[in-house]
Amino acid sequence: MTARALDDAWLVVIDPQSIFAAPGSAWGSPFFAEAMPRIRALADVFGDRVLVTRWMPTADRSTSWGDYFATWPFADQPPSDPLFDLVPEAAGLSPHPTIDLPTFGKWGPEIEAVVGRGAHIVLAGVSTDCCVISTALAAADAGGHLTIAADACAGSTAENHAAALQVMGLYPPQITISDTAAILA
Repeated sequence: MTARALDDAWLVVIDPQSIFAAPGSAWGSPFFAEAMPRIRALADVFGDRVLVTRWMPTADRSTSWGDYFATWPFADQPPSDPLFDLVPEAAGLSPHPTIDLPTFGKWGPEIEAVVGRGAHIVLAGVSTDCCVISTALAAADAGGHLTIAADACAGSTAENHAAALQVMGLYPPQITISDTAAILA
């Protein structure tokens, strides 16, 4: 990324929550602990241009989410459950309130209202193969310029992480795959 692009870009950190970080969680990524220091390094440079999202369970069980929660009953908890808290390392990443949504993809009017239409966005977070890819594809469709900080993302498995990066890499020039060092250089 050029210095000019970095000055205008926003960092969006996808779902740095206990449910995705805890080793005992069925959704815990074994790579979360490796990604978190890189997320912090990016956030330190992006300053007040950082947004953090949280996945929250939906109350609507009449859609496919009903089947989803039947498959994953451990996650069928009230939004106040500590599973959905940000990990302590994510505290203070952003001066903005978290964007809490009951969807995998976090792109939508809530983020666009802050970053603007067609913004340059650096994505980091978890899980590469679910919420990150869902956010990236929707943001690209909406005209955003996305850079995926691959080493600041954590997948459910190494293979799923690589597969998600490969798919997102099929969308140039709207989506670019990079790493923390190159973004900050």
